Amino acid sequence: MDRKQLRALVAVAENRSFSAAARSLDTVQSNVSAHVARLERELGLTLIDRATTAPTHEGQAVLARARRIEQEFEALDSDVASLHDEISGQVRLGAIGTTARWLVPPLLERLAEHHPLVRVVVLDATTSSLVLNLLSGAVDLAVVNLPVDEAELLVEPLFDEDRVLIVPAGHPLHDRDSVRLEELVEHELLLEAPGTAFRGVLDGVAAEKGVPLRPKAEFDGMRLLASLAFAGFGAGVVPASAAPSNVGGDWRRVALEGVPGRTVALVRRRRGMPSAAQRVVEDAIGRVVTSDAVRPEGLHATSG
Repeated sequence: MDRKQLRALVAVAENRSFSAAARSLDTVQSNVSAHVARLERELGLTLIDRATTAPTHEGQAVLARARRIEQEFEALDSDVASLHDEISGQVRLGAIGTTARWLVPPLLERLAEHHPLVRVVVLDATTSSLVLNLLSGAVDLAVVNLPVDEAELLVEPLFDEDRVLIVPAGHPLHDRDSVRLEELVEHELLLEAPGTAFRGVLDGVAAEKGVPLRPKAEFDGMRLLASLAFAGFGAGVVPASAAPSNVGGDWRRVALEGVPGRTVALVRRRRGMPSAAQRVVEDAIGRVVTSDAVRPEGLHATSG
């Protein structure tokens, strides 16, 4: 068993094609097929279903280990390079869309200035999806909405942000500066889907206050919810970062009283030591978040 075999397995699983896997590894298809077949012979297992090109049940178990092994190789390369004052390497960063929109540009600028050999691959996804990607090894770090209840993950809070209403023109609440949760019983709202972390906190507070929320529509995706509110489809409950002042349209941000804000955190796996490149990215994220010049209105840094 060697690194080439494990990399070939990961490439086939991620590309769902031997030919696409070969292109991603800059080699020929016969090499990829040979590496996977040799690994299967050594383990005595079928790892890739040749009819669907999907990992078998046994293949999924080997794949999880293969990804961790490859990450350790990458971390080793990065750490050795850092000994010569030249930190390099790739970091796979996941981020929820509302945070990625304002965090990623200054993060990439800072890395380009201070660590130009560190390359970041960004995955924009929901918290639930990012947690699964982090556990599987598909990403190294993730910026997510709390709470996250996974014993295998380390959680470092980054900032708190207010919950607000996006209220389009013509809506009865458009001229208000703030509104209490109890007043929302009279209005249909655009809300995150039940079961999401953001919606769970809102539902909990509403239940404590005896306030029945009235969904006009529900979404598993904050940016789509906010876009429809901007377009006038209805008033939506969002985190402050989802309602930046530079978005066009006739709408207003209204403070929501009596509801706690959400906490956004940086999360990584407990197992394994982060590479030098990963540590650089973690530090850069913390510095961007604590910069008053970069952080949007309604966000309050909790990380030093």
